[in-house]
Formats: sequence, structure tokens, C-alpha cells
Amino acid sequence: MKTIIFDLGGVLLDWNPHRLYAPFFNSSAEIDRFLAEINFSEWNLQQDAGRPFAEGVAVLSAQFPHYADLIRAYHERWEDSVPGPIEGTVEILKQLKKAGASLYALTNFSAETFPIMRRRYKFLKLFEHILVSGEVGMVKPNPKIYKLLLKKIDRPAEKCLFIDDSAANIAAAARLGFDTIRFESPAALEAELTARKLL
Repeated sequence: MKTIIFDLGGVLLDWNPHRLYAPFFNSSAEIDRFLAEINFSEWNLQQDAGRPFAEGVAVLSAQFPHYADLIRAYHERWEDSVPGPIEGTVEILKQLKKAGASLYALTNFSAETFPIMRRRYKFLKLFEHILVSGEVGMVKPNPKIYKLLLKKIDRPAEKCLFIDDSAANIAAAARLGFDTIRFESPAALEAELTARKLL
């Protein structure tokens, strides 16, 4: 049985900033334009890399003062962006644990917000270790964070299967020698794992 490493957001946790911002806009297209204008993805990644939310909000609000309330809302209402787990993947995780798999997680997540997830979702206890980017000051797809995880779990990349919904993160893992699955849906993941005789 291979060591299996899961991403969390978009694979096991239904993270989507649209859910948080829906009350503030009239359409999904308006939210997309707002997020693109403030370069939300890059800004959010800085919190995932360890920057305090208060600092991130201050920096971006100074750049976009007319959006200060909306930027602050992401910090204040952050939990609204994670409405719940992706149940199909959680069920797969439980099946893998029952089958005897060694389960780990490697996630881009703020060190400030991840403790909320730990308290809220008991299935996270199925992992032997969760490496949180905000706690170590680096994010995927930086090769260093994959190497740090391998060192912590004492496994070579060639004996690990890495599952993530990001093409860039998957590509970085593959370059290091991981077996990889790009997550698209629980059903597709189940098929891939069955083909590998892991389920």
C-alpha cells in the first residue's frame, strides 16, 4: 500500500471565496471581476505562506481603498468560504484508512485559519500528519515544501501518491518523482484509485 498524500482545499474541503462574497454582489461574474482586479489568488497565497491576515488586509486595502470593506470581509467572514467537506472524497479517505493506507496531507492554508478546520472536521484526524504551508512559511508548488514533507514522513517520493486539484501543484510533484492524480471529482478519483488497486 502506497503512502497517499492529499491536498485539502478543493479536494476534501469545499473552499470557494464566491460563497463568502455572494451576498455582496449581484452575480458570479461580478465576483470574478472583483477577485481578478485585486489579484485575489496571489494576495491569498501570501496568507497561506505565513503572512498574518491583519497585515494582508492592510496592504491590499491601501492599494484598493474603495474595496477596503470587501477585503476586510474576507478576513472577518472567512469561514463562509468553506461551507463544508466534499463528502465523496471524505468517504474515499475513510475507505483508504480502513484498507491500511498511510495517509498524509499537504495543504496551502493560513496558519490562522487552519485550526478552525481542525476543530470543525473530525475526518482530519485520519491523517498521520498534516503539513500546513502557513506554519512552515512556504507554499505549493515550491519544491521545498514537498521535500520537507518527505523528510517529515521519512518516505521517498517514488513511494508516494499525491492528489491535488491544481495542475501546477501536480506538475511540481511529478517532477520530484511522485505518482500523481489530479483531482476532478470523487467519482474520477475513485476510478483512479481502483485502477491502481488501492481501493
